[in-house]
Amino acid sequence: MDRTIGVFQSLKIFQNKQTVVVGAGVSGLAACRFLISLGARVRLVDAKPDLPRDTLFAIHPDPASVGLTLEAGPHEPRQFADADLIVLSPGVPVKKLAGVLQDVDPTRVVAEMEFASWFLQEPVIAITGTNGKTTTTTLVGHILRHAGLTTFVGGNIGTPLCDYLLAGEPADVLVIEISSFQLQNCRSFKPRVAALLNFSANHLDYHADMEEYLAAKLQLFARQDHACVAVAPAAMRAELEARNFTKARREWFTADTDFDCPGLPGAHNRENIAAAWRMVRPFGVTEAQARAAIAAFHALPHRIEPVGEISHVLFVDDSKATTLESVRAAVKSFERPVRLLMGGVFKGGDVAEILPELKEKVVAIGLFGASREVFEPTLSHYFPVFWDQTLEAAVRRQFAMAETGDVILLSPATASFDAYSGYAERGRDFARVAAALAQEVRA
Repeated sequence: MDRTIGVFQSLKIFQNKQTVVVGAGVSGLAACRFLISLGARVRLVDAKPDLPRDTLFAIHPDPASVGLTLEAGPHEPRQFADADLIVLSPGVPVKKLAGVLQDVDPTRVVAEMEFASWFLQEPVIAITGTNGKTTTTTLVGHILRHAGLTTFVGGNIGTPLCDYLLAGEPADVLVIEISSFQLQNCRSFKPRVAALLNFSANHLDYHADMEEYLAAKLQLFARQDHACVAVAPAAMRAELEARNFTKARREWFTADTDFDCPGLPGAHNRENIAAAWRMVRPFGVTEAQARAAIAAFHALPHRIEPVGEISHVLFVDDSKATTLESVRAAVKSFERPVRLLMGGVFKGGDVAEILPELKEKVVAIGLFGASREVFEPTLSHYFPVFWDQTLEAAVRRQFAMAETGDVILLSPATASFDAYSGYAERGRDFARVAAALAQEVRA
């Protein structure tokens, strides 16, 4: 176990303290396990009333013996009134709890990321932005490992920080993806390197406006000092400098990079690559090491991922594109005509803003599921627009109309929760339909 954790345990700082963890997802369960290791009593609360009965056993084999309890259903003020510490899971924006936390000292409310960071001694690279976070976080970890450094890649993706701490296997560098929700409740988090990849409309169903959303992102840089590095897009330099957003040494990046990465097409990925290079340099990575690692990197699933080609029509899964800006980037990455599939739970933004890029490449748009009323009024003035209840019906319709050389691109600009458990399930369904069509063509 990490020396810092041992100090907290020996001093019994958390012994018998009443803590509340909000959200029974992967990070919430990890926070519960870690708090129990520190001797705290834990009350896990989740707004979903139908949690599996064995949820607590995923945390501890004997919940009652360690003071672990579960309360499912609508939150109530009494659940938080006696709490010494309240830990929020990544997907829980604090404003959703405003009504039940109005009498709670705000300093007692922290993000899981913030809580775990109290126990870290290793240097951290923390990455935020509207689009490209997961790809860039994974790329940075890949480059560092190629250069011989042991790394932990996680946070808002993969393994939560609390589980990393419990494993007791320190890495040379931690590479963390962090969201705006988490940053709103971070007050002391101080990464050695912090990066903002980009900024555009997103999560406006949670944030009051774009200003609140940007302010949350910039929290990542607030505690940095002159020994730290801040990496940000050159296109935002004037705005960020006017805000005096950090005391760290600043590195600005553009898409103008000569690093070659066949697995990451498009100008948006060239920006991500340029940012990644600036993030790894402070850890002694040479340009030659970075070049070799970047050239060997492949895109992650559901991020502009080709899943098949049928009769010279390419099927590409970009289900991770849950914002308008990510759709813009995906469309721009193709030289071929694009048949664009969009639909799901819209998270905000102005559809008209992506029209210039769509007009250059898109030949038809297939809408599916929810948010037809968001997309159709604007897009139907410029493109043939079709709507189907399901993704499968929309894919089949576009394939029936496709010509040699077309790309059928699933880049939905939405969350998937109208029909799927997440973007990965949506992407797998798209690949399933493509495989079925391939089999039908061969038959």
